[in-house]
Amino acid sequence: MQKPGMVPLSLPHRLVLVRHGETDWNREGRLQGGQDIPLNALGREQAAEAAGRLKALEPGFAGLDYICSPMGRARETMDILRRDLDLAAGAYRVDDRLRELTFGTWEGFTWREIRKAEREQAHLRERDKWGFVPPGGESYRMLAERVRPVLAGLERETVIVSHGGVARAILALVGAVAPQKAAMVEIWQGKLLVVEGDRADWL
Repeated sequence: MQKPGMVPLSLPHRLVLVRHGETDWNREGRLQGGQDIPLNALGREQAAEAAGRLKALEPGFAGLDYICSPMGRARETMDILRRDLDLAAGAYRVDDRLRELTFGTWEGFTWREIRKAEREQAHLRERDKWGFVPPGGESYRMLAERVRPVLAGLERETVIVSHGGVARAILALVGAVAPQKAAMVEIWQGKLLVVEGDRADWL
């Protein structure tokens, strides 16, 4: 039986999720979390690719709502996307609740380094990725409760530029994927994750 806090949200409008483009830390497999690492060259190309996909998906893209995480890599992705769509620079909302999952003292390290230095904690996380709280960080469950009010407040079709962890939380919140599975879903850069009802498809 689902806990009351995870009763799926029903979104009346289509939601388009864009993960920020690649950073050097993404490429190196380092946990970014709350660290503001800029896009690399490939990341900027991926942001432009997402703009092309959005234009093909929704010819009326100019009339959508646009919301972004406050983190630099997400803002840069949004700015490139809007530039390539010929939309006004900066004419979007920024919502702090869409910032990435924080990994606390683990940020900056690779999973290989963490498994070597903190074997027991790493093992606990493998057993419960959704509920595990890294030292000084937050769990996916906590992230989902932070993001839930953002989704509940959407009034029309919306494009959200955010992070992999936020996308996983949203998949669980709308009931597209079970929470424990959502924590392990691959979230692509440069593609669109289109959520309609309890369905989520990559474009």
